[in-house]
Amino acid sequence: MRAVCQRVSEARVQIDGSVVAEIGPGLVVLLGVGRGDATADARRLAAKIARLRVFEDDDGRFDRSLLDTRGAALVVSQFTLLAATHKGNRPSFTAAAPPDEAEPLYEAFGAALADEGIPVERGVFGARMAVELVNDGPVTIVLD
Repeated sequence: MRAVCQRVSEARVQIDGSVVAEIGPGLVVLLGVGRGDATADARRLAAKIARLRVFEDDDGRFDRSLLDTRGAALVVSQFTLLAATHKGNRPSFTAAAPPDEAEPLYEAFGAALADEGIPVERGVFGARMAVELVNDGPVTIVLD
């Protein structure tokens, strides 16, 4: 499982011009589910992201988490995070879990993040989405 977390002041997901999910300050989490990933991996990653200290304290240091700031998470499924690009020019996605395995783990991740006390909005699994965000910092962290 791989997550790209971007600290944002606001973000939204649109499908066919309609907003389907939206948050204010918090994290956009682009989530890639790999073959062999399990529910335990989703829970572990959700706990890590809820406590990831990427928000500034009063001294300007990264010392606050989503839990501390009461920020929200916008979770978007993105199998392309698992692309292998070491051969040729066309990415290979064989490391990504097939949709019937990935979707339940994507849902489990969102539920685990909500169980941690984080307000969670989600994109639509498998849909073609337009993700708009204002990266605050910019701050972008990759977690495996």
